[in-house]
Amino acid sequence: NGSTFIFISLFSLILFNNFMGLFPYIFTSTSHLTLTLSLALPLWLSFMIYGWINHTQHMFAHLVPQGTPAVLMPFMVCIETISNVIRPGTLAVRLTANMIAGHLLLTLLGNTGPSMSYMLVTFLLIAQIALLVLESAVAMIQSYVFAVLSTLYSSEVN
Repeated sequence: NGSTFIFISLFSLILFNNFMGLFPYIFTSTSHLTLTLSLALPLWLSFMIYGWINHTQHMFAHLVPQGTPAVLMPFMVCIETISNVIRPGTLAVRLTANMIAGHLLLTLLGNTGPSMSYMLVTFLLIAQIALLVLESAVAMIQSYVFAVLSTLYSSEVN
């Protein structure tokens, strides 16, 4: 169906941006909330608008899980509403935080190099290469997680 191309494009965009940030002196745009929120918020908002306009009954039913006791229903509506509203924020913050963490660690380790002996610099280079491999894996995993969670959120609306 047509939404598959949106999620593949989203995955590709995030993956490309994440990998570009692994090169020296190239800024990682996905390490800023402005980009990640501008990807997550319109996507989530379009899902919500579509769901509430076309599947109102289903959206109301989604607020109270099956088998919930009548006493807990008002609390469940509040909890489910809050959990639904924070979804774009969690998508954006997860991607941003993971991109910042790895780059910050690489930068901090790289800045300690000039003050070290040659023997320790060798270990530092090995550690930096290992972290770069880890960062590459994180770049792929984070773009996959963003795309899969967006797909999951869209499937709850239909």
